[in-house]
Amino acid sequence: MLKSLWRKQLVVHLGVVINNTSLRGTKQSVSRIKRLNDKAQIASYLAMTCYRNDAKNSFMEITSLLPQHWEAVKKIYEEGIATGNATFQTSAPSWEEWDAAHSTKPRLVAVENNEVLGWAAITPVSGRCVYAGVGEVSVYVSAAARGKGVGKQLLNALIEQSETQNFWTLQAGIFPENIASIALHHSLGFRTIGTREKIGKMKGIWRDTVLLERRSDKTGIE
Repeated sequence: MLKSLWRKQLVVHLGVVINNTSLRGTKQSVSRIKRLNDKAQIASYLAMTCYRNDAKNSFMEITSLLPQHWEAVKKIYEEGIATGNATFQTSAPSWEEWDAAHSTKPRLVAVENNEVLGWAAITPVSGRCVYAGVGEVSVYVSAAARGKGVGKQLLNALIEQSETQNFWTLQAGIFPENIASIALHHSLGFRTIGTREKIGKMKGIWRDTVLLERRSDKTGIE
């Protein structure tokens, strides 16, 4: 059994205090960490969900995207739309539309100092049962938080949690102009399948997308 002293030493070393009143994160994190029962599990969880920002003496936590996050999520989505290289969407949907289109698990937000920095979610690619484990990923980071590793933390967590929800293949359709996003996906095991030429029009102009795919080596291998 893991000694409570070791658990406290680990999380204090990472700047997190394990008690119900003084966690630099959320009580949800406390509950999760207390349920874990070996060093590897705790270290893996903290590495995935907590990111130290020394400049602000604060932590970013990756947690479940809930309805109360929607206004911030929507704003970040709209920032992505405004770049012209994130999506064919021209406006953000309502919460009800977004909720219906995305898998309930996993859907994630990165939060620091109660501010949502980014979000990630999965859209099923088909209603056919044979493709039940195939989903398309979306990762969006606020303009103010770009270039700080938030997207990689989100996508990595999305991948890990998707495998617990029986997703065996994740795919992404990315505009070729979005070089940073393509590089991010490649860094986490996605491979380029090819370019879908003139797949859709945006503001009267035909656009290509690059199709990327990641096949799990943990789920769907029976």
